[in-house]
Amino acid sequence: MARFLVKTEPSTYSFANLQRDKRTVWDGVRNPVALRNLATIKKGDTVVVYHTGEEKQAVGLAVAASDAYKDPKIADPKMMVVDLSADRTLPKPVTLAQVKADATLKSTELARLPRLSVMPFSEAQYQRLLKLAGA
Repeated sequence: MARFLVKTEPSTYSFANLQRDKRTVWDGVRNPVALRNLATIKKGDTVVVYHTGEEKQAVGLAVAASDAYKDPKIADPKMMVVDLSADRTLPKPVTLAQVKADATLKSTELARLPRLSVMPFSEAQYQRLLKLAGA
């Protein structure tokens, strides 16, 4: 299974919303690089949910409930979505400052490309994030 991180503005759709809804279609991705990353998500992959805006922190884990697929609401075949199911809240959020200060995580796209909304995480990066979160 692969690991990914997705970003969301919590005032638009927070991890708490995902937990309440249990499952959602993750859509609205427009950046070509983020869309390529999203297109590689497979059912069962782990997804870290990161709150942008004032928070700037990883807050929870989700699971891809489907492979990525073409957005049925948009005629453009490049536009992809994926179904996500809530897994669990991280015991402690992991802030962007922690990510940038960490030897393992500072090389992630989260630290290097702040506008990218969907990105892969290596297994080592994922495990380090979990350790920082106390999970």
